[in-house]
Amino acid sequence: MFRRLVVVAAALGMCAMPVWADEPDAPGCKDHQLLTRFPGFRIQRCTLNDFAAHKFIAAKKELTVEGRYTEIMYYKNESAKAPSPLQVHRNFENAIKKIGGSVTESGEDGESYLKVARDGTEIWINVSMNIAEQYLVRIVEKGAMKQEIEADAAALGTGIKNEGRIAVYGIQFDTGKAEIKPASEPALVEIAKLLKNQPALKLHVVGHTDNVANLDLNLKLSRARAEAVVQALTTRHGIAAPRLIPHGVGPVAPVASNDAEAGRAKNRRVELVKQ
Repeated sequence: MFRRLVVVAAALGMCAMPVWADEPDAPGCKDHQLLTRFPGFRIQRCTLNDFAAHKFIAAKKELTVEGRYTEIMYYKNESAKAPSPLQVHRNFENAIKKIGGSVTESGEDGESYLKVARDGTEIWINVSMNIAEQYLVRIVEKGAMKQEIEADAAALGTGIKNEGRIAVYGIQFDTGKAEIKPASEPALVEIAKLLKNQPALKLHVVGHTDNVANLDLNLKLSRARAEAVVQALTTRHGIAAPRLIPHGVGPVAPVASNDAEAGRAKNRRVELVKQ
């Protein structure tokens, strides 16, 4: 008799408990093929870019990695027990070590940085978790961008004729530096060709940045980059210096939101503006 009462009481208690249905993942979102999620979490949002950049930490130093970019935000289901942030960080770290990867920075301020080589590709992972209810995973599969827009002299000239200016994205710099990278040479050749085809054309060369770092630093950096472009065109491509005036406006004239890397990439540019 006692046993039966206990069973009935337990059954009644279970009926009285609230029951939560786990929410589905955000439409179109799924786990990255490299990593499963921590049990009891759902995907609240996700972003996938064929090419973007993110900052990682390795050997106590910050570096920017470019390539295929995945960002997934996970939220805890109501029915799940909340893990500690350390538990989640250690799970990801152990999973990466198990497949031959390494931890480049472990759990500092709620951030873990991981790296693994897979099928000939470096994959970098950043796990952010400070509270038990959510965590964010950012993954960059390191690789070069597929160039889809060609800044040839004709296209540059058309843009300047129609709009009075044209943005050039083929001029590349390392983060925080003003030295032009060798991959920029095709874009410089086309700018020089434009100027040689139109001997009367004079240009303002305007450097733009995203809003990462402080305003003064970005203003100086954007000016230095514009000056580097002018110097390259005058010394290596024979353009008369009086035809080019360098300017740096830093982050004050964005063409996209700086809230996401895709927008910041659009804001980091050199513009040619007709004088």
